[in-house]
Amino acid sequence: MSPASSQRPAGALLYQFDDFDLARFLPVTAEFGSDRYGFIVTPNVDHLIRCHDDASFREIQGAATYVLLDSRVAARLLMVFRAVRFPVCPGSDLTAAMFSKVIRPADRIVMIGGSAKQAHELARLHGLTDLRHHEPPMGLIRDSAAIERCLQFIEDASPFRFCFLAVGSPQQEILAHALWKRGRARGLALCVGASLNFLTDIERRAPKWMQQAGLEWLYRLQQAPQRLAYRYLVRGPRFFAQLFYSRFELRRAAEDRSGQPATP
Repeated sequence: MSPASSQRPAGALLYQFDDFDLARFLPVTAEFGSDRYGFIVTPNVDHLIRCHDDASFREIQGAATYVLLDSRVAARLLMVFRAVRFPVCPGSDLTAAMFSKVIRPADRIVMIGGSAKQAHELARLHGLTDLRHHEPPMGLIRDSAAIERCLQFIEDASPFRFCFLAVGSPQQEILAHALWKRGRARGLALCVGASLNFLTDIERRAPKWMQQAGLEWLYRLQQAPQRLAYRYLVRGPRFFAQLFYSRFELRRAAEDRSGQPATP
């Protein structure tokens, strides 16, 4: 991958992903433990465009303990136009697999976002006995007091095994990064977007064949055209320019994936 990416112009933005697909990453979550803090981001095309536009979001993604490519569309475009192959680990697949294969009933789970009804349903479906839920207000990103309450709720629930941040991007990544900088939380946080909606039947996910074909975006667009038309039809095509004027690489494995900042 390095030769292809090194042909980009000097100063081109660098996008790095970890070398995991779902099957190889699931054991990582199982072994992470609750004696340290880490957070996972799963960038799709929209996230990559935000990284291009927003230096602070690039900093957040670069600080993540794990960066997993969520988008089969991006992976296929990179293969076609750049002849580089990246593994894909969709965040919704990871979340579902963790609940079905990794999480134990007695694990402390923190859920940020979604409704009390969804939290109750997740606890019922998976027999969870220590699920702690906080529902922040709408417009969280513009409410510093609400952000602080959210961070304190998570820290008070620490150590946890997993914390699912389901408040949309970039709010969930901002929370995950703030926890990293504060250095008080212990456990693994995941920025999961709408994944919990799929698990609790609030939203219906695309059929498997559409997911595998990279057409999940089309299914979601059909379900919510007014909300998603701009993202997929106007903003999304900007990624084609990034294909040619950015660098894409696998991150070198770090011996310590604790996620803790060097200077808290």
